[in-house]
Amino acid sequence: METSAVIIFLALLLVAAPFISSVTKIPIVVVEMLLGVFGAYVGLLKAFAAFDVLAHLGFLYLMFLVGMEVNLKELRFAKSSLLKRVVLFFGTIYILSIVVTLYFNLNIVYVAIFPIFSLGILMTLIKEYGRKEAWLSLALNVGIVGELISIIVMIILNSILKSGFNMQFFITLIILILFFVGFALFFKGAKVLFWWFPEVKTILMPYQDNKDIDIRLSIALGFTMVALMITIGIDEVLGAFLAGLFLAFFFKHKMDLHEKLSSFGFGFFIPLFFIYVGSTLPVEAFMDINVIKLSLFISGMIILIRLIGSLAAYTSYFGLKNTILFSLSNSIPLTFLVAIATLSYNTGAITDSEYYAIIIAGLISAIVLIIVIKILYSVFCKIKVKNR
Repeated sequence: METSAVIIFLALLLVAAPFISSVTKIPIVVVEMLLGVFGAYVGLLKAFAAFDVLAHLGFLYLMFLVGMEVNLKELRFAKSSLLKRVVLFFGTIYILSIVVTLYFNLNIVYVAIFPIFSLGILMTLIKEYGRKEAWLSLALNVGIVGELISIIVMIILNSILKSGFNMQFFITLIILILFFVGFALFFKGAKVLFWWFPEVKTILMPYQDNKDIDIRLSIALGFTMVALMITIGIDEVLGAFLAGLFLAFFFKHKMDLHEKLSSFGFGFFIPLFFIYVGSTLPVEAFMDINVIKLSLFISGMIILIRLIGSLAAYTSYFGLKNTILFSLSNSIPLTFLVAIATLSYNTGAITDSEYYAIIIAGLISAIVLIIVIKILYSVFCKIKVKNR
């Protein structure tokens, strides 16, 4: 098929996705992936070099925007008893992931898959219910920590899958540690600089800007961080994420920056990534009983270990109802499930069937849990009103 025809079809999918999402009430990310499945099935969508590049840029842009969602000042666990609960929560889910992986004799990648976190779908819940909901506020803070851990775990896993437990792995680990130390020093230095010379921030990103300097600087910083990661041999995902985090922390005076970057990202690059991922899923995978069984097992384990961890860490603090909602809201890591499935598949660590199952597990969780959360939230609210 001509490349121009594929591009036209992609454009139609980009336009159709939000309308389908509005009518069906299915998260737009899921709709985009299903449209990718449909496009590949009918033969109107196929991979080509430019599509691959744009999809990869879309994923990096998504990680960049995720970094911009992080508010470091909201992470106040160290100042309260919540820190112990957070440690207990993550300790529990990672221990359970190791136990399940060993018990069922699964590939090492499942140790990273079961406890993986992603803020993508969680942000849609926050838009619907608001940050004032206690369970969502905590879910966001815990999700930020979980996503940071997930990125580090993915980088380490990527190194293990590519080189194994050899000298190269330990060199990569040392480089990663040195990088974090260096970034922390850079972050501290920038904080001191902007404290002594606050006008530098407005010079770099002026309030009145008719030349889109803020956009240029943001993209330039993102590209620079990604290039640095490639140079030192670390997954570029970390560079995109930290670039977004840096911008969010130091340039709060540009109130519309995130909206401007987000509008372009979610309007073009990021949907292309999810459509691309969907196009790698054959329709036959949805009809393969073994794939469906594995996907249900994966999504079930993701939910179960979080529920156990949440009950252990937060029931006495939060109450049972909020704890359940908190647990379910953090059990939809679709974005990073796609990322880790792609990473594992590209390195040959998992089979085609496992790749399909992991992606489908993310889709199932996103659709089912959003509906379940809505039902439970409504029921709990009615019970609360009756008790008054």
